[in-house]
Amino acid sequence: MGITINLMKKFSSLAHTILFAAAFASAAFAQTATQRIAVIDTKAFEAAGTGITKYTNALKSIETEFAPTKKELENISARIRSVDTEIKAGTEAAQRGRPVDSRAIEAKREEYERLKRDYRFKEEDARTRINRRVSNVTGPLDLAIGDPLIEYGKQNGYAIILDVSRDQIGLIVAIPDEKIDITKDFITFFNAKP
Repeated sequence: MGITINLMKKFSSLAHTILFAAAFASAAFAQTATQRIAVIDTKAFEAAGTGITKYTNALKSIETEFAPTKKELENISARIRSVDTEIKAGTEAAQRGRPVDSRAIEAKREEYERLKRDYRFKEEDARTRINRRVSNVTGPLDLAIGDPLIEYGKQNGYAIILDVSRDQIGLIVAIPDEKIDITKDFITFFNAKP
């Protein structure tokens, strides 16, 4: 019974979403008889080779900037795996009755724990610095994309442009008849601007 109620609630929620989407679409069409609704995927702006050139170049520069940090983390990770292998080998040897230096194994365990702590700290620090840098570099680009997107929409008769990459609840999928993907055309339009 509890499962049926949960399924009914989910179905009811989905039905409300679809009805809301249909009402939204018909209201938009009623207000703009000659204008259309378009869909864009702003995540595609980041795609190397097919995205917005300024955007992909900015992301490449950030990747280059943080390459030494990435290499350092890879080296620490490789050392962690190596020490772990040494610990396992020593432990297996001890279990098979072979003579093993227990102090050396304990030292390896301490090194392993220290390396893991060091890795976690450096990884979190790198993530914070990268996120901050990405925000600082792409934030102005995001703002610079807004006006050309409005211009593109007006030139092509779009009353509403919905970003599918930000659609968390599947609302856009609920109105597939009105779906017109302008992502590639807009990227070409934006890249042609000086």
